[in-house]
Amino acid sequence: MERLHKIISRAGICSRREAEKLILAGRVTVDGKIIRELGAKADSNQKICVDGKPLTICAKKIYILLNKPRGYVSTVKDERGRKTVLELLGENFSDKRVYPVGRLDLNSEGLLILTNDGDLTNALIHPRFEIKKTYRAKISGVITEEKLDKLRAGIELDDGLTAPAEVYLLGENLVEITIHEGRNRQVRRMLAAVGCDVKRLRRIKFANLTLEGVGVGKYRELTADEVAQLKGDSI
Repeated sequence: MERLHKIISRAGICSRREAEKLILAGRVTVDGKIIRELGAKADSNQKICVDGKPLTICAKKIYILLNKPRGYVSTVKDERGRKTVLELLGENFSDKRVYPVGRLDLNSEGLLILTNDGDLTNALIHPRFEIKKTYRAKISGVITEEKLDKLRAGIELDDGLTAPAEVYLLGENLVEITIHEGRNRQVRRMLAAVGCDVKRLRRIKFANLTLEGVGVGKYRELTADEVAQLKGDSI
């Protein structure tokens, strides 16, 4: 027997966190019975359905690095009809049930990982593993050493104090910042807290991965060595 949300995640439906939401919403059944308990367990040989569709455990794990352009949402479907990052993958992965690891907001761009490996997704976004993500932000507003030091020490946001960040001034209006948290629009909010408005935000590194050789709107599959290193970083 295994936790139900883990089985759903391993099937490539969504991350464990999203699977928990599906369970609470009553969208998951086991042998025809609606399950609403987060601690519920099941056997993968039982008939498990999400929204009435039987679960299929994916035989092959897929790992994709995408250079996300602005104007795309980091989700599988969008209720408002906006373009999603899955559209950039074309027909090659339309039936593979890959989904984004974390998110880049509509107007942010850069490195985004997509996979059907729910266990790896959970490890990469879980705070305790402190997976580093590096961004470059083009800003307006005066950035001083004092403000940089505040960012390095941690900024008080409406959802609490951020962890210390690695921050470098690359030019008059260009900042590079590395964080290991995954709060909503965190980099934008951190910079806004010191009086700087982000005009352009691009993620250039996620753990050991960079955008080298991948054009805007393009993607590639990760190598076996890259996947192994990702899994090593998240243990």
